[in-house]
Amino acid sequence: MAGDKEPGALLTIGELSEQLGVAQHILRYWETKFPQLRPMQRAGNRRYYRSGDVELVRRIHKLLTEEGYTVRGVQKLLRDKGGNGSPGPVAAPQVALPDAQPVPRYQPEQPMGVDVTRLMALRDRLAGALNS
Repeated sequence: MAGDKEPGALLTIGELSEQLGVAQHILRYWETKFPQLRPMQRAGNRRYYRSGDVELVRRIHKLLTEEGYTVRGVQKLLRDKGGNGSPGPVAAPQVALPDAQPVPRYQPEQPMGVDVTRLMALRDRLAGALNS
């Protein structure tokens, strides 16, 4: 399907959905949340994604799935970075914390215990880092 097209050719929502492994309704949802994402719509509201739209969708997908951003976080990031959704590397802000331990990703199969004391200490260190 999409592999047979020339680079830069318009993609249908089905083709883009298949390439990314994202349901079509998710792509439509993103259109409502990200004003920068406006694919062409033809008769019958058929969506056609231009190369810029495809790059923006790939960027949104990466930020949400690989980098752990929320929809609101991606909205803010796109708004703060010029608002045009231009593709490019985006790094999450880094805060240096002394003796910071990496936070394990939540695994639904493994219940997580909550260490309130550790969370409070982490909160205090973050507040100190932001105030300095």
